[in-house]
Amino acid sequence: MGLDAFAAVCCAIPVLLSLLVVRVAYVLCRSGLPPLKPHAAGLRCLIVLGSGGHTAEMMNILTELQKDRFTPRYYVAALTDNMSLQKAQVYEKSLIQVEGDREKIIEDAKFMQIYRSREVGQSYITSIGTTVLCCFACYVANNKNQTTSGIFCNGPGTCIPLCASAFILKVLGLGWSSIFYIESIARVKKLSLSGLLLYKLRLADQFFVQWPQLQQKYPRAQCAGRLM
Repeated sequence: MGLDAFAAVCCAIPVLLSLLVVRVAYVLCRSGLPPLKPHAAGLRCLIVLGSGGHTAEMMNILTELQKDRFTPRYYVAALTDNMSLQKAQVYEKSLIQVEGDREKIIEDAKFMQIYRSREVGQSYITSIGTTVLCCFACYVANNKNQTTSGIFCNGPGTCIPLCASAFILKVLGLGWSSIFYIESIARVKKLSLSGLLLYKLRLADQFFVQWPQLQQKYPRAQCAGRLM
């Protein structure tokens, strides 16, 4: 029986790997296309914030979104980033003054923090534990009140595990989150490390840059013009 079980496992592994390859190919082909089932209600979106100017740019981008269309909104920042979520809270409070429906806007905005995979100066050995915590937090964030419909990010390192976990959920058929990446306006000639990873690995459904010369260098990107 032991040999039979071992032979069955050996036969099953190639089949499972083949199915995995087919599923990944399907997800990559579907990336960027409209959803098969249109959303009747609001689009649950996850917005990734980060230090170093990323949050300021993202807040500027959010002013152009249709608030009633992209709701509820989940803001995510690194656990050690104390300023980004405060800016998001100020922004959501400003919507109360403009739109007036205080209870609805408060319900539409959620705020959460996740671990960084690795802090600046942290040893690689101890970063294994924080990476595991980060991946788990990203899984929770992507499944908060069911899978989000869209992820908006513009370069902070926090977005990489979030986008990777969203892609894995797509492959496993556990949810479909469209990833929208907007490269920082500071990137004129080359992509940031986060942008380069998402571009090369084809994780983003829509990839935007703000300079035409950058779009010429990375042809799969779309030039959105300057958003700041």
